[in-house]
Amino acid sequence: MKIDVIIPVYKPGKELFRLLDRLKKQTVSVGSVILMNTEKQYFDELVRGIGFEDKYPNVKVFHVTKGEFDHGGTRHQGVMHSDAEVFVTMTQDAMPADRFLLERLTEDLTENVAAAYARQLPAADSSSAEKISRKFNYPAVSRIKTKADLETLGIKTFFCSNVCAAYRRDIYDELGGFIRHTIFNEDMIYAAGAVKAGYGIAYRADARVIHSHNYTNLQQFRRNFDIGVSQADHPEVFAKASSESEGKRLIGAAWRYLRKRQRLYEFPGFLIQCCFKYGGYLLGKHYRVLPGRWILAVTSNREYWRQGNKSDGSKQESL
Repeated sequence: MKIDVIIPVYKPGKELFRLLDRLKKQTVSVGSVILMNTEKQYFDELVRGIGFEDKYPNVKVFHVTKGEFDHGGTRHQGVMHSDAEVFVTMTQDAMPADRFLLERLTEDLTENVAAAYARQLPAADSSSAEKISRKFNYPAVSRIKTKADLETLGIKTFFCSNVCAAYRRDIYDELGGFIRHTIFNEDMIYAAGAVKAGYGIAYRADARVIHSHNYTNLQQFRRNFDIGVSQADHPEVFAKASSESEGKRLIGAAWRYLRKRQRLYEFPGFLIQCCFKYGGYLLGKHYRVLPGRWILAVTSNREYWRQGNKSDGSKQESL
């Protein structure tokens, strides 16, 4: 089975070389690593004079402008450059935790499983909030989620993360692939379509990447605004599977985590961050009533709005 890896990159640093080196050492071989790079000059500066093509002969680089980049559309372009039976999407800041990542990630891609996503572990310098979030969203137990889990799991039935996920190409083509224009959640939108079509989504806790961010409260607000926008634009996925209940469960998990470690003094700060997250999310859910200048002030992806928000099926005027 041929496996290609698709990685969107923007202003990459030397950590990209470490990621490519770790992919070389996987227990299953990688066919091609397809880099969908935003803004050519930044990549050229990084690789100038190091013999990049000789050192990484299986890496293919394709360039898009910042205005052309789209979370779903750019990844789909990467898929179109692949002829592998299975492709893996990663982000440039996701680091394989060991040599078995791809082997374990692709094991469940059987007849009825469309995609599988990896467990994300916090980096050593992660804040308590990030450690709690990773522990909550990426538990130690693997499972395969199907339509039958909707009643008990709710929105988490559709949870899938392109930080590191593997996809069956035949099913991807059958379902039409990633949405071509979206501000966020292209992975969950695809997973929802797969679940509704009768396929499963696998979570592999033993396929692990190191990936976390110590976002400020304002960064969390902006990020969650974009999440809210994507959910508002896709009620067919998110309307009947609310995210709010997951937020309440996360707060409970944080209290238990901090109490166990005798660090409850961090809980008020965690709650403040949750308020920023929820405020951004709620504003994003109601973005259609906001003035354009407000949207540009709070979004983390201004280029999306300048392209024109087409996710609801209509061509709106660019901001």
